[in-house]
Amino acid sequence: MTISAQQASSLYGQDIRDRSGKTIGTVAQIWTDAAGQPTWVSVTGGAMGAKETLAPLQKARIGGNGVSVDYDTSTVKDAPAVDSDREEPLSTAELQQLHAHYHLPAQGRPGAAARAPAPGAGNDLIRSEERLRVGTESQPAGTARLRKHVVTEDVHTTVPVEHDEVHVEREPIAPEQARSVRGEIGEAEQEMTLRAERPVVAKETVPVERVRLAKDEVVEDQPVDDQIRRERVDADIPEPSRRRR
Repeated sequence: MTISAQQASSLYGQDIRDRSGKTIGTVAQIWTDAAGQPTWVSVTGGAMGAKETLAPLQKARIGGNGVSVDYDTSTVKDAPAVDSDREEPLSTAELQQLHAHYHLPAQGRPGAAARAPAPGAGNDLIRSEERLRVGTESQPAGTARLRKHVVTEDVHTTVPVEHDEVHVEREPIAPEQARSVRGEIGEAEQEMTLRAERPVVAKETVPVERVRLAKDEVVEDQPVDDQIRRERVDADIPEPSRRRR
């Protein structure tokens, strides 16, 4: 099936599928031969700055959901590619590489294929505007550390201690007991060993706590302020030619 220039202009942004109906990508550009006949289509996967692979429009079929080419997905994705912003025509060497990749019949010395203008190019005034794309990136925000050092503090406590106290006990001897107790006049003495406790301080080291660093991921909204540009189209139409409402 031969695709006309008018049909090709309707394919921009449409899905392009392989021979089994699997979607390969989206139609990015149409390339025409010296006679203006659409011969190649570039396919994009939608990633910014990505390359666009080229597929031939020979035997391509236009349906309600886009265009289908007579090749499988891997063949198209492995084909020679061009930059998404490519303006220059395809060179003879590039066309020869494409013919070899798709096993197309040689055409002697094929001429360059030019990029077809997008629908409305040259007639319509395209108004553009910037869009703000806000994302995030991870970066170091500091280092958290745990340090252990020794401090000295005063401790006040009490401990019970015992000691002996001496007092004198006097017991009268009854007359009936006097005969059994030998009494003498003279000097004498008696000793008693006394006991007293005193506080004794000893120190021991014991583990009391496990300490570690842990982190939580906290999500919060942070305002982003920037400026974007957009174009405005003003119409300068002479009064006699201005449409009346």
